[in-house]
Amino acid sequence: MFSGLIRNQALAEPVQPIALGRVGLPFWASMLVVLPVFVQAPWVREQPFSSCLFGFVLLSVGVITHSIAPSRWKDFGALLVGFSGSWLAGSLFWGWLACHPVLHLPVEAFALPLAITGLQTRWRLGCAFYLASLLGTAFTDLAMALTGVMALWPAVIAASPTEASVLLQDAAAFVLTPSSLLTVSASGIIIFQLVQYCRSRSSLSMASDRGWAVAAAVLFTTLLIDGLFLSLSLLAPELSGLV
Repeated sequence: MFSGLIRNQALAEPVQPIALGRVGLPFWASMLVVLPVFVQAPWVREQPFSSCLFGFVLLSVGVITHSIAPSRWKDFGALLVGFSGSWLAGSLFWGWLACHPVLHLPVEAFALPLAITGLQTRWRLGCAFYLASLLGTAFTDLAMALTGVMALWPAVIAASPTEASVLLQDAAAFVLTPSSLLTVSASGIIIFQLVQYCRSRSSLSMASDRGWAVAAAVLFTTLLIDGLFLSLSLLAPELSGLV
């Protein structure tokens, strides 16, 4: 999937980070991965329709920023365009389809054709963000399916907080089996290897093409978030959720 993010530039100069404000583009990519956990998740539970509308607000702000903002902020505008796709897909799924886990990945991938096509356009950074986020979601869902946790997904979504805590303890029991631990560990190792690959490709890319750096930041942050929720489900199920 990532072979199309940017063309190999073996003779190009290493990337020189271009700051957006005082921090770089990978930092903002990581923050946009974290944002749905703390902002979108509670929002979409209460007001899914307004959460969906906010996805279009993000898209509009991204397009406008990329078009008219100072040059150092244009990349952030492109990043927002990619983030808006992930936000909208998440709002659609968690707002109305959360009890149907089999639909999670298809809904998240609704903009996949556009993202692949956009890799060859000025929206490359946004497309890299969206594709990396989608890849992280695919690994997470696959690991949940293989460990048996996904079978509990509909019940957890429909349960009260107290009941959900008990169900998450059951989910933790699934994860603690040797085969499940092997599956989770293998998924984590593969994602980490992808992060390393993206970082190495980033060092060979042109300074004006930072898609690989964005992809690395998104995948690494996804790995950290998945690790956090896995730890919570094992150590304190009452504090975690099914994400």
